[in-house]
Amino acid sequence: MIAIGEAARASGVPVETIRYYERAGVVAKPRRTASGRRVYAPEDVAALRFIRRCRDLGFSLEDAVALRGLARDPKGACDAAGRVAGQHRAKVRDKIADLQRLDAALSELVANCDRGQHDCPMLHQLMAGPDPRAKG
Repeated sequence: MIAIGEAARASGVPVETIRYYERAGVVAKPRRTASGRRVYAPEDVAALRFIRRCRDLGFSLEDAVALRGLARDPKGACDAAGRVAGQHRAKVRDKIADLQRLDAALSELVANCDRGQHDCPMLHQLMAGPDPRAKG
């Protein structure tokens, strides 16, 4: 059994995040000593490490919890885990496409600046564009 600081070091999850995960029910509340200090077993650290790996891959906390549940009962879990990962992958690909569009737009604006014009077309374009706060 180890203290929260050691559990944080062993799992790569900051102490405050561990406390948040416990309050939110992401991981089980740890055992406590007679003095009320949290103590963590190896399986607690493994659960934290699993959630951290999921978060490192960009999974939502909800998806990470679902995957953790699937990992605890792996019979037939591969299909369900594949669906969760497939949905996440689709979101990642959408983000990549959005970033590629953003890169193209910024490249065009920067190219105008690279031409050494004194009257900056990029600033004019930004001033003429729609208000980013506008809905629609």
